[in-house]
Amino acid sequence: MMKSWEEIEKIQPVASRTIINSIKKNRISHAYLFQGDRGTGKKEMALLLAKYLFCMNRQGVNPCNSCINCQRIDSGNHPDMHWIEPDGASIKIEQVRNLQKEFTYSGLESNQKVYIIKDADTLTVNAANRLLKFLEEPSVETTAMMLTENGHAMLSTIRSRCQIIDLQPLSPGILQERLQKEGLGEADAKLLSVLTNSLTEALELAQDDWFAGARKIVIQWVEMYTTQPEDVYTYIHQNWIPHFKDRDNQERGLDLLILGFKDILHQHIYTDANTILLSNDPSKLEKMIITFSQAQLLTILNQILMAKRKLKANVQPTLVIEQLALQIQR
Repeated sequence: MMKSWEEIEKIQPVASRTIINSIKKNRISHAYLFQGDRGTGKKEMALLLAKYLFCMNRQGVNPCNSCINCQRIDSGNHPDMHWIEPDGASIKIEQVRNLQKEFTYSGLESNQKVYIIKDADTLTVNAANRLLKFLEEPSVETTAMMLTENGHAMLSTIRSRCQIIDLQPLSPGILQERLQKEGLGEADAKLLSVLTNSLTEALELAQDDWFAGARKIVIQWVEMYTTQPEDVYTYIHQNWIPHFKDRDNQERGLDLLILGFKDILHQHIYTDANTILLSNDPSKLEKMIITFSQAQLLTILNQILMAKRKLKANVQPTLVIEQLALQIQR
């Protein structure tokens, strides 16, 4: 949980400055649409703004984080803050009706009311139209915040009534830092920050047994070219094909494979290069440098990208991987 706009500014400089300026000028909008990928800080920004609005002891543009209102928002039970998320696959008209009913009562603690709608792009057409009426008659003390990964899927009439806050994908350096704060080791944080720019997805992958298995299989596959190249084809059938079942998984596997061969290329180019996927064992890396020339590595990286394109074009996955294994072997 982020406690201040300065913290959020480190990961979302433009978006946080927009909110800070509106707080300073006392021009907080009655409706915001926070749009950006998973893990970019939408929820943290919405909750911090809600805290600021209810805080009894503000510290400049920040909430105090210790008064009863701040604590209630942290624990998710402030009576005048309403959180709505999809019921099943979508947000239904009944949920918006219930919200409107809540808002006919005057605030339990003050006149201020806030509602946050998570995955706002899943509003059904009826629910969206009902919400639109609500947005068209804003009460002075009401602040709506909508969170979405897909702002363009929302009704343009709703978008036009919101101040749109665009959240940028996290940079690898910032993501690595945040993952290490969450308790991940440096090597894991570094790998995950290269594979995704979503904090949520990176943390999910870190806990995922399937991902741990995928990583191991890819490392063994790359290492086999220097130890038992004649067994690679069998290894693919026994390990890769059963593990990487759907297209998303297969693409994730190829992304890992790209990192493995890039590690070897970087050993050629930079004397002090650290690896991202492969082990930093000098004797293993030395063997790999001898096995693959720079020119071969560039060709292999192109072949892996070509394999990714074939998967997207629905070429049979087993065929794609068999071909790739044989191409690398040459």
